[in-house]
Amino acid sequence: MVQTKTVERENIKRKHLVSSLITGLVIGTILGTPIGWFAHRFYYQQNLARTLICREQNSNKPAAIVDEICGSRF
Repeated sequence: MVQTKTVERENIKRKHLVSSLITGLVIGTILGTPIGWFAHRFYYQQNLARTLICREQNSNKPAAIVDEICGSRF
């Protein structure tokens, strides 16, 4: 004998949808802000290190040429 259970699905109501969206937004903001901050900090440090190494390697050239080759530090 095979028993079949039927589960009734309740569609999400509008008020539950709004609260779910707000909850997701709050959780995403709380978790996303530190992740974005760390990613930005890592990218900034890598870019600064690359620029400083390039400037050190081309330190015997005029400043205008070094700026053209390596870009600005800022």
